[in-house]
Parts: sequence; C-alpha cells; structure tokens
Amino acid sequence: MEHGIQINFLSSGGKPYAKLSSPNLTGTVVTRREQVLAYLDQRGIQLSKAFVEGKIKNQVNTLKYFAKYRKTQDMDLYNQIYAGINRIEGNLNELKDINGTCIDNIRSQLLSVEGRAANVYWQMVKILTSDKIDFPGREHRGASDPFNSLLNYGYGILQTQVWGALILAGLEPFAGFLHVDRPGKPSLVLDMMEEYRQPVVDRVVIAMVNKGTEIKMDGDGLDTPTRRDFADRIFERLQSDERFEGKKFKIRTIIQRQARRMATFLRGESKYKPFGAGW
Repeated sequence: MEHGIQINFLSSGGKPYAKLSSPNLTGTVVTRREQVLAYLDQRGIQLSKAFVEGKIKNQVNTLKYFAKYRKTQDMDLYNQIYAGINRIEGNLNELKDINGTCIDNIRSQLLSVEGRAANVYWQMVKILTSDKIDFPGREHRGASDPFNSLLNYGYGILQTQVWGALILAGLEPFAGFLHVDRPGKPSLVLDMMEEYRQPVVDRVVIAMVNKGTEIKMDGDGLDTPTRRDFADRIFERLQSDERFEGKKFKIRTIIQRQARRMATFLRGESKYKPFGAGW
C-alpha cells in the first residue's frame, strides 16, 4: 500500500471479488461531482460514443492483425475476414448520426450498433480459429468451453486493471454511462474496458489457440496451471508497447493515461479520444 500497489483477487472463473488499495491514492472530489453531472448532459453521450467507437475499431484492428498472416496462406479466408471487416465498419459509420440530450435517450441505439458489430466480429473469430478449436460463439457467465473460459478469465484480469486506473484517476467505478446502473455493477469499469478487450485479451486468446497451446479444464473451469500460464500472457501483453498520441507506451500505462484523460474531459479541461491498437 505504501508503494501504491493494488492487490486483486479473482475467482477460478475470472470474476474479481476483492481489491486491496490505499484510500489515499484517489484524485480530487471535483472529478466525481462532474462525473455524476455528466450523466445528464452531452459529456455522457460523447464518452459513450467514444467507448463504442474504440471497441469497434479495435475489433477491426484485431481481425486485420490476424488476417494479414493468412493473406499468402489462405486467400479465401482472408477475403472472408475482410468482408466481415467491411460489415463492421458499416456499423461504425452509424455512430455519427446518433444524437440526443442525454445518454438515456440514445443508449439503445448505441447498444444496437455495438451488438451488431460484435455479432459479425465473433463470427470472424470463429472462422479464424475453426481449424484449431470448437468455438460455440460468445458466452459469458457459466461458459464451460475452453475458448470462452479463457476470454472470461482474461476479461476478469483486465477489469481489475481498469478498475485500479479509474480509482487512481479519482473516478467513481460504479457511475458509468453506456452500461446501466445496477447494484454491485461497476458500470464505468465496464464502459472503459470496451476499448481494451480486443487488443489485450482477444488477441492473446486467438494467438494461443492458433499456436496449438494446450488448454486444460477441470471441475472449476480452466485448471490452475492453465490459469497461471494465461495470466502471465495477459500481464505480458499489458507490459507490451503500443503507439499512443505519437509515442510508444506500455498498454498498462495507456489505460492509466486514458482514465486520467477521462477525468480531465469530465472537468472540461480536455477532449477524450478512444485508444486504437495497432495491427
């Protein structure tokens, strides 16, 4: 705690259930006051659109990343993936025409765009991995297949990283915009995670599967050695460099910078632009 290191606890399925952090490492209370007020004005809309835009762009970039290695090996698969990319980018173009007075007015429209893009994205992921694993489609809670179990565990790790970044930036993790408020639901954490699911978790999972990495399951889901190996890979990815704002930063650092950028945006001091990973 003296060094500002947060300790996170995850269940065997990847669900974070506890966090140790110092109470003295949060930002100014002004940020949280503005965060709550932003729910009722254009700031909440702008952030929500940015989260969806970031997610869709990173879905596209993840597909492009894996497609480029197939261009010379399997041109039919390459063309299939790019046909999917074009459909996803068509969904992305719809965002600019969605407007309202507060996020409650347009949430359903944003989630419609996000959902349709996600459906195509997971179809393309299934095509990319079909010769290596049986991917039944995206399943969240209670998933029992190896692919979804990896995704869920990875998202659990990512959630702890985003949660910690928001706390350090002085933001309220339970007061989101795109995700609706529910008791015990860290909606702002889930909002911000959207930008990082694909470059941090999906990319690692798809690479593991395509390389033939052994994924073992037990009665609780992924077995302990598999979880440890996978967690190491996720943390290695978080430590890898990506270009951001004209410079190279570790992804972990980008997450923290984006949390602070969100805070300054809510205080009216800067703009917020979603993170886009390279491919």
